[in-house]
Amino acid sequence: MKNPQGKAERVKPADIKTTALMSVEGELDDISGSGQTQAVHDICTGVPKSQQKHFEAKGAGHYGIFSGRRWRDHVYPQVKAFILAHHTAVKAAPAKAPAQALTKAPVKKAVAAKSVPKAPAALVKPARTATKTVATKRKPATK
Repeated sequence: MKNPQGKAERVKPADIKTTALMSVEGELDDISGSGQTQAVHDICTGVPKSQQKHFEAKGAGHYGIFSGRRWRDHVYPQVKAFILAHHTAVKAAPAKAPAQALTKAPVKKAVAAKSVPKAPAALVKPARTATKTVATKRKPATK
């Protein structure tokens, strides 16, 4: 991993302390060995056990844990619940007045828009089914 100065540094899993940790594994995964993702919990000793969770997706293979029906029906709800349970809102810093706000500028009329509450950026949205690609007809070239 590179530090803010761009120099490569080794990551020490035991030094990870300020985040929650969730691992996901497919029961029928034929690429990653059984228990391989759960091993992260043993090496990240700085994360309290109360902040850790391992989820095994029954009936899912290597690709099925993050795509398709198993993702939508089994894995995504677990990931979403974990994020919501461990999400802490970041306190916004007070906004500074821009220098332009000190001078009078023409006021434009704003159109009122409905305010829609936004979910935290860290939330993962469920996968949707693929959409059809529609070919458009090309007009023949004219000379």
